[in-house]
This record gives sequence, structure tokens and C-alpha cells, in this order.
Amino acid sequence: MPSMFTLSVPWWEIVMRTIVVYVVVFALLRVSGKRELGQMTPFELVVLLVIANAVQNAMNGGDNSLLGGLIAAVTLVLTNMLFQRVAHRVPFLERIFSSEPTLLVDDGKIIQHHMDREDVSMDELEMAIREKGVEKVSEVKAAILEINGDISVIPKEGFGTRRRRHLRQLKH
Repeated sequence: MPSMFTLSVPWWEIVMRTIVVYVVVFALLRVSGKRELGQMTPFELVVLLVIANAVQNAMNGGDNSLLGGLIAAVTLVLTNMLFQRVAHRVPFLERIFSSEPTLLVDDGKIIQHHMDREDVSMDELEMAIREKGVEKVSEVKAAILEINGDISVIPKEGFGTRRRRHLRQLKH
């Protein structure tokens, strides 16, 4: 009877499989864009969960032991730490592993090809603008899609606070 600490495949195979899966899934997420890594829609969450389930057997090679799961988990954490450290020290790799913020609105004008490239809808942009207390895109100095998928909004002088005061008056 196998114990929960008895591996059915060699430990090094679990480590190698886990590293390969990490690299492939990382590349897939990187190619999918910043919005996939920010706030996820229910559809994107389902895809992420299904990917996790799909790659589980690829990582453990059919091993269902506790030790095999722990080896895979530790390998994932250490691989992630290693990739981050190496990327911060090698500029070429940093450009591959991280992304740059993307300007979506410049001085009240939407940069449509950036919106299209980053797969940001007009509804998402307008929601971010409203959250900042600004009514119209023309009142935005800059809107930036950050590397974590959030949209930062910098209102033109005097526009963000006026809206907040107006909302407070409506509440009273």
C-alpha cells in the first residue's frame, strides 16, 4: 500500500515537469495581455481554473502523493522567485517578463490603436473615468493601462473634484 510520502515518479521529473508547465502557462498569460492579469471577468476566471486543472497531471506525472504535490508547489514558488530576480537584473529579460504601461487617453483624446491592441473596451475605459469622478473623456489629462491591468486616470485640472462635490450634493 503506497504511503502519502512515496513518489510514483522520480522527484526530479516532478521538478522538471513543473518548471516546463510554469514557463508555458506564463508565456500564454503574457501573450494574452495585461487585461487578463488585472480584473478578470467570470469567463477569464473559468479559463484560469480550467488551465490549472489541465496542467496538474502534466506537473505531477500521475503522482498523487502528498510529497509529490509539495515538491510541485515548492518548485512553482522557487521558479517564480528565480524568474523575478533574474528579470530584475537582466534588462532584456525584464522587457520579456514584464510589460510597460500603455497610454489610452492623452489630453482628452482616446488612442484607439492602443485600446484595440490592449483589448480595452470603451465601457471599461468609461467606468475607470467615472470611478475617478470625471464625466467625460475630454476632461481626462491621461488614462493609463497599468502593468497589473488597472486603468489609472489623471483628470485635467479642476475636473475630478468638481464631480465629487456634485455627487455629494446629490446624496444630501
